[in-house]
Amino acid sequence: MKDFKKYYKINTPTEILYSALTNAATIQLWTGDPAIMEPIEGSEFSLWDESIVGKNISFIQNKKIVQEWYFGEQDEPSIVTIILHEDKENTSVELRHTNIPNEIYDNIVAGWNETYFGALIEFYKEE
Repeated sequence: MKDFKKYYKINTPTEILYSALTNAATIQLWTGDPAIMEPIEGSEFSLWDESIVGKNISFIQNKKIVQEWYFGEQDEPSIVTIILHEDKENTSVELRHTNIPNEIYDNIVAGWNETYFGALIEFYKEE
């Protein structure tokens, strides 16, 4: 198992980015795929046509999201923590993803950089 940590800068205010991460309709806008997501502790979610599935653990509105991502049978849960920091008109995002199975680590990291936060950076880039 491996862990991944990275910071991203997204060109949008914190409250808008929080909605983009927790509102199913907004998630569909930047992913292009239907999403199941509710900012309710204990609810299950699905993104990218069930490519990512898991359970929402906790939320602090406009500040923090903690989720468990499912990768089949694991001894230790894979936990994703997203912390949003206001940075003038932008948002600095701190991502921590723990207990990623070794065999999919590179794909998960590429997914965070290109598909997940890469798509958000592109969606909110300055015109």
